[in-house]
Amino acid sequence: MESALLERLFLHASTHLPRPSIPAFLYGCAWKKDKTSRLVCEALSAGFTGIDVAAQPKHYDEPGAGDGIRRAITQGKIARKDLFIQTKYTPISGQDLSNVPYDSAASISSQVHASIASSLYNLRVDDDPQSDCNYLDSLILHSPLPTMAQTKEAWQACEEHVPHKVRNLGISNTTLTILEELYASARIKPSVVQNRFYRNTQYEVELRRFCRQKGIVFQSFWTLSANPHLLRIPPVVFLSKETNTEPAIALYCLVLGLKGTIILNGTQSHIQSDLESLDRVRNWAKENEYEWADTQKHFNDMIGESP
Repeated sequence: MESALLERLFLHASTHLPRPSIPAFLYGCAWKKDKTSRLVCEALSAGFTGIDVAAQPKHYDEPGAGDGIRRAITQGKIARKDLFIQTKYTPISGQDLSNVPYDSAASISSQVHASIASSLYNLRVDDDPQSDCNYLDSLILHSPLPTMAQTKEAWQACEEHVPHKVRNLGISNTTLTILEELYASARIKPSVVQNRFYRNTQYEVELRRFCRQKGIVFQSFWTLSANPHLLRIPPVVFLSKETNTEPAIALYCLVLGLKGTIILNGTQSHIQSDLESLDRVRNWAKENEYEWADTQKHFNDMIGESP
């Protein structure tokens, strides 16, 4: 793998997104509950430059994430211009009906607008609602809606906020068929797809190929939880030993080596060490380009990745 391409993949997954570039790791905020503020602040202080959250109180504390962001900025740990903030509109099917950030009886478009308004408030970095600092780098449709027509309605409502308050749009938990149809009809094309990376979907080989063709960043989640078997395969074991890193980091790095792919990392106990280990593997790969390329090819072959 060429050094320039390697640097691009490990530092900022290649994309047409405006600055800040989407980082290799996004700090995942799911299931952090009342620890969210502290962990987000710790992650940003340690060197993470992006967070992933959702307007879904059932699984995310979006106000807590916003508090953690503001604390990190106030403490001088990161500037808004260097931070990538991503959240989601979660359809009613994914919400706890006792705690929804919009009127569940409203139209889909109205739900989207209300959800975005609440996210902009929760994730604000300036208490002035008109501040140019209060925007979302990426807004994701958390899942397709029950029908394609409803999915398109939600997407079109999201488009109304681009580019002033929302810079990029994406979709999560999607199939290739839905993504292709959405891409074809959308005025603002998807910049991001966030899906599980696991054996049951053949590691999204075909969907990721489409994403590469269209310049869409693939955000991998469940990378560790769904793939304990991958921690024991030869390329992961080899890379782990060669770089003196945990198998989990070796797996992360090989997934990052798939073109146009980044990872959601929600670690609570290895925030600093994960970043340091990522840097260690990157440096090893630059100094051992042949071994890195061979290890990456071996990994790609084992997950069915085509050249």
